[in-house]
Amino acid sequence: MLGQPMSMVLPSVVGFKLSGKLRDGVTATDLVLTVTHILRKHGVVGKFVEFYGEGMSELAVANRATIANMSPEYGATMGFFPVDHVTLGYLKLTGRSDEKVEMVEAYLRANNMFVDYNETQTERVYSSYLELDLADVEPCVSGPKRPHDHVALKDMKSDWHSCLGNKVGFKGFGVPKEQHDKFVKFTFHGQPAEIRHGSIVIAAITSCTNTSNPSVMLGAGLVAKKACELGLEVNPWIKTSLAPGSGAVTKYLLKSGLQKYLDHLGFNLIGYGCTTCIGNSGELDEDVAKAVTDNDIIAAAVLSGNRNFEGRIHALVRANYLASPPLVVAYALAGTVYIDFETEPIGKGKDGTDVYFKDIWPSNEEIAEVEQSSVLPDMFRSTYEAITQGNPMWNQLSVPKADRFPWDPSSTYIHDPPFFKDITPTPPGPCSIENAYCLLKFGDSITTDHISPAGSIPRDSPAGKYLLERGVQPKDFNSYGSRRGNDEVMARGTFANIRIVNRLLNGEVGPKTIHVPTNEKLFVFDAAMRYKADGHHTIVLAGEEYGSGSSRDWAAKGPMLLGVKAVIAKSFERIHRSNLVGMGVLPLCFKPGEDADSLGLTGHERYTIRLPTNVSEIQPGQDVQVLSDTGKSFTCKLRIDTMVELAYFDHGGILHYVLRNLVRQQQQ
Repeated sequence: MLGQPMSMVLPSVVGFKLSGKLRDGVTATDLVLTVTHILRKHGVVGKFVEFYGEGMSELAVANRATIANMSPEYGATMGFFPVDHVTLGYLKLTGRSDEKVEMVEAYLRANNMFVDYNETQTERVYSSYLELDLADVEPCVSGPKRPHDHVALKDMKSDWHSCLGNKVGFKGFGVPKEQHDKFVKFTFHGQPAEIRHGSIVIAAITSCTNTSNPSVMLGAGLVAKKACELGLEVNPWIKTSLAPGSGAVTKYLLKSGLQKYLDHLGFNLIGYGCTTCIGNSGELDEDVAKAVTDNDIIAAAVLSGNRNFEGRIHALVRANYLASPPLVVAYALAGTVYIDFETEPIGKGKDGTDVYFKDIWPSNEEIAEVEQSSVLPDMFRSTYEAITQGNPMWNQLSVPKADRFPWDPSSTYIHDPPFFKDITPTPPGPCSIENAYCLLKFGDSITTDHISPAGSIPRDSPAGKYLLERGVQPKDFNSYGSRRGNDEVMARGTFANIRIVNRLLNGEVGPKTIHVPTNEKLFVFDAAMRYKADGHHTIVLAGEEYGSGSSRDWAAKGPMLLGVKAVIAKSFERIHRSNLVGMGVLPLCFKPGEDADSLGLTGHERYTIRLPTNVSEIQPGQDVQVLSDTGKSFTCKLRIDTMVELAYFDHGGILHYVLRNLVRQQQQ
């Protein structure tokens, strides 16, 4: 977007061999969640993953796309599927002309980039190898807090029971044993209702690739059809929604006659693209929200999205499970995640008999039959052709004609950003970080969702107060995502995740920190602004996999605006580390075997990080000395990995680098 090359250290390539065929009843999403678990366990941060093997011939392009799209969740730079005959079939299905498809094949064959599984395959050499027999994949979900925490469907009930009692962590909520069976009766719109730990309050068919995959979307429709015919209903207090990744999905759900059954169960079309998966779930009904908060219920959400990190889906929903679209419907019907689908009924049919999971689950043949008759090339052609036409509301917007954007100072959505404020004609160069305070101290797996604002804006948060001061009512707060064009809102939302655990607060959960000079507990934004006002730099201490999850530019922009000059972590997720460098924030790694705790760092020290003032004296990956005011000294590895990144850092970030180059080119 900025016209810059993408620089990286030459990556290792993991070869992932697929063999066999998915068993009946196993979905593409089950495969995706299994692959994500395997790859995260193997460790693929900064690596390419290439899929190959005879199992590829059984893998539809939609399934491949779903696996590749999960690369941020398993940490790889990319998941790569070479083009083959299956890909060419997909191009034809989605409305490409025969001439275009023939040209694609000829071009790729001429460049030795086409894989023909009808020909003898040569052995490829990879940095490391993994293998999966598709027949071994089982129905599964992932959660309750991370995409790679894989749970086989048959183990879900026991796993939930363990999570409930385990100490607070990725697989634990710390609920005392005597409270496991607690239930709460409440009134929902005048009708009696009941909720307990594990009760589902959000069931969302949402995502990008999962809901652009005909097999799982039609599978969800068939589950809904069978359930409706047997007389099953979804509890009215469960917030259900359908947000496909493509307009073509609506066309084939309507043609197949399955949309009406989804509608009947509450899975009505709400729009296209990111909704619940990015935290845009909207508010829970007031009666449900009160029952959850007043009784400290561990409520659950089940969604077909890619990400389920803490606080992302909804502030009041602490257990979030990723599942295939048909499983989302099944769990919505069951109303709880505390169920064994193999032995326990989902509900009562219209004749009063028990209905089981197997009674509503479609076979692969049923799905394939509907897909063959309902998913047609014209649907994709007509959808694509209409993309550039917009819609009446969009087309009627008044657009002022000017060379420069007319910033509206009263707008709370779009604000003139401060990134170029006080920019100098020449690069500032590296500078040492002197006597910095620790703004936050974290453990492992701090995600971009913990760092970057997402979802709803709480009324009592710094961002909420900012909007209230400007006359915006809470009902009009919208979401952080919708206000990403306003740096004032986004900076206030940085590190504002309600489930974030800052060790400066001795394990207390929430978006606050200790202002070290005064020992006051403040919102992170307020503490950061006080440090800036007093002329102090700040740093962040963290554990492994800092910045994992989706690529969020605001996860790097936000800390920079808060005055964070460096992050010292055990390890970084690739994209976030690169983004930090791009915003002029220094990423440093503890040496192997060391971390903040082993070095005795409490976070109450002041830190000095010495760098040469001449960028030519710095090398990617070199050792950097860190000193504390308590006399402790330790060595870190500089995680500026390439000379291009070093140039960005010299300029204070990629934005400054690009702007100075543009000015220089115009002057020449």
